[in-house]
Amino acid sequence: MKAVGYTQSGPIDRDDALIDLEIDRPEPTGHDLLVRIEAISVNPVDYKVRIRRQPEEGTPGILGFDAAGEVVGTGDAVTGFQPGDRVWYAGAINRPGTNAEYHLVDARIASRRPASVSAAEAAALPLTTLTAHEMLFDRLRVTDPVPGAAPAVLIIGGAGGVGSIAIQLLRAFTGLTVIATASRPETQAWVKELGAHHVVDHSKPLPAQIEALGLGQPGHVFSTNQTHQYIAQIAELIAPQGRFGLIDDPETLEIAPFKQKSVSTHWEFMFTRPLFGTADIARQGEILGETAALIDAGKIRSTATETLGTINAANLKRAHALLETGKARGKLVLEGF
Repeated sequence: MKAVGYTQSGPIDRDDALIDLEIDRPEPTGHDLLVRIEAISVNPVDYKVRIRRQPEEGTPGILGFDAAGEVVGTGDAVTGFQPGDRVWYAGAINRPGTNAEYHLVDARIASRRPASVSAAEAAALPLTTLTAHEMLFDRLRVTDPVPGAAPAVLIIGGAGGVGSIAIQLLRAFTGLTVIATASRPETQAWVKELGAHHVVDHSKPLPAQIEALGLGQPGHVFSTNQTHQYIAQIAELIAPQGRFGLIDDPETLEIAPFKQKSVSTHWEFMFTRPLFGTADIARQGEILGETAALIDAGKIRSTATETLGTINAANLKRAHALLETGKARGKLVLEGF
């Protein structure tokens, strides 16, 4: 089968940073679904793994996590799925990825995909949806009020893939005020379109902008990127006993400024449940099923913003390079082989 992978970790400007491959088609066992891939999207984790993780000698690394496709086979422990089902999922970081014609995924972290959108539109959402949902409702517990705080959530980096769906999840599931940061006219317009009540510019000091809104200090802050640049500002603007969450990978995270306000800090890694086979691993499939219903009801929209063509090395290199600029809006998708 066709696949795209790499044999040497390193920068994207290498000729062999990503290469087209022919590899054996896998066979499902246990909880596996064998999925024929129809569309994928690309996330920052793809390029981070490509840069940092050297594949084993003789075994190319196959990247890719988000996917929408059709079930063509099942392992003997699978229940609730059969060949022909159209599914979506975000995969696992310790298994070969979705940049291939056929892919194995644990059925417990997949669900039937929304029927009202295309495969490419669906593929844009699983990883970012799970990341945002787990952060907002499992880690930050945004529906549990912080005493005395403004009933508001500040999302730093609101126009990226995770921020784009986090805004929508907050609007769909809560009555909280959503404040999103964006620094360019096109990204500011995007987060407003997705439902942010207020937009502030993260290239300028945040505390004064938050104070000017007249809402009070927000009880929850969710940082999606460049967290190390904002720690002091977050400590100033967040309410006492507030909850702060991040998903990026700063080299150091100096949270001492949070002590005086007893701010709790939460790190979200979407792959934790599948990586460790947690007792609640099936919750990811449930979240995706709930999200599919919201999409089909018209309450959430896809965050796909650009289709870069078919799934091949050249187009995936373009996607990685665009993401590495840190200026992507929404999600980049690729469709078919």
